[in-house]
Amino acid sequence: MTVRILAIGKKHENWVTDGIARYEKRLRKPFDVSWQLLPHSSREGDAARAEESERILAKLDRGAFVILLDERGRNIDSPALAATMQGAFDAGRAVVVIIGGAYGVEDRVRDRADFVWSLSKLVFPHQLVRLILAEQLYRAQEIAGNRPYHHT
Repeated sequence: MTVRILAIGKKHENWVTDGIARYEKRLRKPFDVSWQLLPHSSREGDAARAEESERILAKLDRGAFVILLDERGRNIDSPALAATMQGAFDAGRAVVVIIGGAYGVEDRVRDRADFVWSLSKLVFPHQLVRLILAEQLYRAQEIAGNRPYHHT
């Protein structure tokens, strides 16, 4: 039950590192989360989006269940996220979550995604998205394990 997070951008800021560590410490094996930060492009606009999308696609395993974070994606609740991830795990697929760059990703990344997920109609800075994602992964684990962290 591995979850790999591919994120465009610089390393976590200290407050993000501390927050992510808080939730990752609570994760139970075999739920295993790893982060891979890919450098952002020095270009702008479409050129940056193309370069970063290429970097992302090069890191995706063929059989992975890919979740793309995108403000235009589906807004779901935490139990639905837990069910989505559990379905991938039950099918023997690793989960990869993508956080694109400032200019987003090309359609070919969106087309590769098995699920396009919106955290909110609001747009958040990437550092905050990383922290929210870490908490939601922990919450998904707790929901899937029928533990009391999430109250419905």
